[in-house]
Amino acid sequence: MRRITEVIRQHYEHLSPSERRVAGFIIDHLDDLATYNSVELSRQCDTSKATISRLFRRLGYSSFKEAREELRRLRQSGVPMPGPGLQAGGSLIERHFASESQHLQRVMQLAQTPLLAQVTERLADAQRVAVIGFRNSYPVALHLRQQLMQIRPAVQLLPQPGQTLAEELADLTDRDLVVLMAFHRRPAGFKTLLKTLLDRNIPVLLLCEQDSGLVTLKPTWMLELPLNSVSAFDSYALPMSLVSLISNLLLHYQLDHGRARIEQINQLYEQTGELDLNLNVL
Repeated sequence: MRRITEVIRQHYEHLSPSERRVAGFIIDHLDDLATYNSVELSRQCDTSKATISRLFRRLGYSSFKEAREELRRLRQSGVPMPGPGLQAGGSLIERHFASESQHLQRVMQLAQTPLLAQVTERLADAQRVAVIGFRNSYPVALHLRQQLMQIRPAVQLLPQPGQTLAEELADLTDRDLVVLMAFHRRPAGFKTLLKTLLDRNIPVLLLCEQDSGLVTLKPTWMLELPLNSVSAFDSYALPMSLVSLISNLLLHYQLDHGRARIEQINQLYEQTGELDLNLNVL
């Protein structure tokens, strides 16, 4: 897929002054550009619609609409798309935290549905829980595994470093649960993996970005989370918040068992001396 910034750089020297003004605006507002139409873009750049149309034809697009759709596809796939540092709406820092606050409302909405209750019950009842996360999803998967193993036994993080998945999946059954982290820019074999798990009747909880298009694969449970931020890089605050919520829900669902396991782990820390549990300050 072409990158519009690369195309602009290739043609920039041959653009007219008005076209250069539009090109500069595009580069500075990539993250916002997908929300504009040609009239709004011409107004922002103080130029005519004809100039906008001429520029995009020169850049190899049939229209501004085609370029806008390309930007939307890139952003949805997780390609970093830098936005402006400052806008009339406030500083980048202010806008960042406003966006994060809006995203957290999504977790609150999920908490009001039966879905999380179903997931919690399955996490408690599953014989084994396998957590799988690739690329940017891996830290979220690692954190979920670390939290769950303090509450229940038989929690795995797959695949192990340097290993493949087939031998790990061979023993999974319909009594187990796979938590599959599948955020932006998934590896090529991801859909095949999910289909294989479902064909083997292994329950799957799929965590992915909003509007992922993965609902057609029909995972057992699916949680779609907004990752978009005010600038180039996705925010994983919401997935991490959801991991904390799911872990706490599981702990309170089986509180006596969870407390007993946490206490057992703490006793082992003391016996092995792995952690410095002395809270006295010298």
